Amino acid sequence: MSERFDGRRRQLMLAGAALTAGSLPLMARAADAVKVGLIVPMSGPFASTGRQIEAAVKLYQQKFGDSAGGRKVEILLKDDGGVSPDVTKRLAQELVARDKAQVLMGFGLTPLALAAAPIATQAKVPMIVTAAATSIIPQRSPYIVRTGFTLAQVTSPLASWAAKNGIKSVVTFVSDYGPGLDAEKVFVKTFGEAGGKVLESVRVPLRNPDYAPFLQRVKDARPEALFVFVPSGEGAAVLKQFTERGLGAAGIRLICTGDVLDDDLMAGIGAAARDVVSSHHYSAVHPSAANKEYVEAIARSNKGMRANFHSVGAYDGMHLLYESLKKTGGDSDGEKLLGAMKGMSWESVRGPVTIDAATRDIVQTVYMRKAELRGAEFYNVEFDKVERVRDPGV
Repeated sequence: MSERFDGRRRQLMLAGAALTAGSLPLMARAADAVKVGLIVPMSGPFASTGRQIEAAVKLYQQKFGDSAGGRKVEILLKDDGGVSPDVTKRLAQELVARDKAQVLMGFGLTPLALAAAPIATQAKVPMIVTAAATSIIPQRSPYIVRTGFTLAQVTSPLASWAAKNGIKSVVTFVSDYGPGLDAEKVFVKTFGEAGGKVLESVRVPLRNPDYAPFLQRVKDARPEALFVFVPSGEGAAVLKQFTERGLGAAGIRLICTGDVLDDDLMAGIGAAARDVVSSHHYSAVHPSAANKEYVEAIARSNKGMRANFHSVGAYDGMHLLYESLKKTGGDSDGEKLLGAMKGMSWESVRGPVTIDAATRDIVQTVYMRKAELRGAEFYNVEFDKVERVRDPGV
């Protein structure tokens, strides 16, 4: 009797061991982290963009944890320097081939996002673009989803506002690359259709620009207003030289997209920003309780840093990823994640946003803002808005 009992017990133990061993691969796969390759400029002329994105990603995980859909989310941060598409492409290749990243994210400027797009397509991994803003970006890969904005999207409302508010002649002044060309095209079209006249379109180099000779051309053209787009980080130099060259004193108004009056850099711009009207999808003083909490948390965790639009693009990129993983039950298959992302809507700290299911681009509110002194610092204070703005498709 005892021998039969011992034999039966051994059989049960062996069967249990076999069952456990057979389930180990499944358990291990379930426990594997979802690796996110975050490629941003942490050095070079656009390092402020990378710092803002990194701060937002860290804050999101501090607030909501490091897991979603039962899977740990591991961030692999890579610095591409912000100026070399070849570097960005190589980093994307290494992330998916060597590090087994299942999602790519970040991308500070358009040429860098375009360089990584073929990698996302080949590897069939979602690529969440949080910053780069040329309209064509999602068209370059069926795996691209954008949580930032497009320049065309925020430019069109400003052109309409200018025409409605007595500005009859403008010179456009943009950085000579994708987003700048989009902004120029949309402003000229929208302003012209509303009865305004564009006297000249000035394009300035993206790398190492000297704005002075271009601003002299603007002064000589004598427009009522100058429309400006330069990437985040360059606004202080433009506004400083605008003042030094006497354009304001000559009666020329400056209007711009929000990149020029980047919240993160307003302290350096200072009084030169006073009364400048801009259009954008975010302001650090956006009047919502969620945004107030967000701005305070970013400042608290980053030595007083003021949250900007690039941080919000990344914060919402994390939200999109987490909610998609919840929808798929932790399945990080590229097609399934992409399907979960399409059409998703939520209340961001910037206001209501939607990922258009067809274009994979963001639909959002664009705000008109005026730079005003609040306490000892200048902020972009919202005074009007246009809801549910889509990319115009330039």
